[in-house]
Amino acid sequence: MKKLLFLFLTLAGSLAAFSFDWPQKEIASNSFHSYFGQLRGGTLGNSIVFKESSPVKSADQGTIVCIIKEHDESMGWFESPLGNAVIINHHNQLSSVYGNIDKESMNPELEKQFEIEKSFSIGESGNSGWQEGSSCLEFQVYDTKNKSSVNPRILMPRIGQELELWPGDLFLVDRNGNNFNLRDRKYLKSGNYALYRSRQITAVPYRTTVYINGASMENICYDTLRESEGRLCLVGNGNYPVDAVYPDSTKQLLGFIRLTRGQNSLSVSLSDILGSVKSASYLLIVN
Repeated sequence: MKKLLFLFLTLAGSLAAFSFDWPQKEIASNSFHSYFGQLRGGTLGNSIVFKESSPVKSADQGTIVCIIKEHDESMGWFESPLGNAVIINHHNQLSSVYGNIDKESMNPELEKQFEIEKSFSIGESGNSGWQEGSSCLEFQVYDTKNKSSVNPRILMPRIGQELELWPGDLFLVDRNGNNFNLRDRKYLKSGNYALYRSRQITAVPYRTTVYINGASMENICYDTLRESEGRLCLVGNGNYPVDAVYPDSTKQLLGFIRLTRGQNSLSVSLSDILGSVKSASYLLIVN
């Protein structure tokens, strides 16, 4: 646990000292089309998807390393899932990806420039990618040193309010796959359980914490997705791929816990990126 905390603080400190401008015009924080870490097409979303069409610009100075064309013959029969896209390397071994760019609007200077300044014009957002929005920028950030996807929002100025979070229904699932909705079930057998909440379609917490009798049992933060065995994973007490975080389209993982005999107080807290917290508590009798 101490090692994980140290790694988190080291990463957070290095990223906090390095910030991006918005890659398009600023919009209210509660109006993104899709958030980092959300279930998206059977995977963990490793980008944010904007909701409005807008001119796209580089979030910081850097080096253009790749220009992807949606129908580029060099890609053979495989279409780019990012549509028309530009990849830029920055300091601190971060790379930014600007996907779903309208082909006709792409700045011709992209082919001529190597080093670019902050706010360099890339083009207009379009609908060339596979993401669900219409004419929306898909913005990704990669930490090449730590081999992880970074939530772009921890690097961008924050404006406006967040989408409201709520715990919703809480579910415990035992090792046999039996589901228990805590609104209806107060008596349980001792053992190991996976704890889920009702998934919200758009909003994603920045941090979730599970407590048993006041002690923190699991803490999952949506600041990065790390690669483990070839899959992007959220990090808690373990590395959790998409099928662990979202076992179906209705549930989102809060953690794995053990209930012991006696009276157990189970509490969960959900925090957004601005620090606003929503919580819920249940008293369980375990035999």
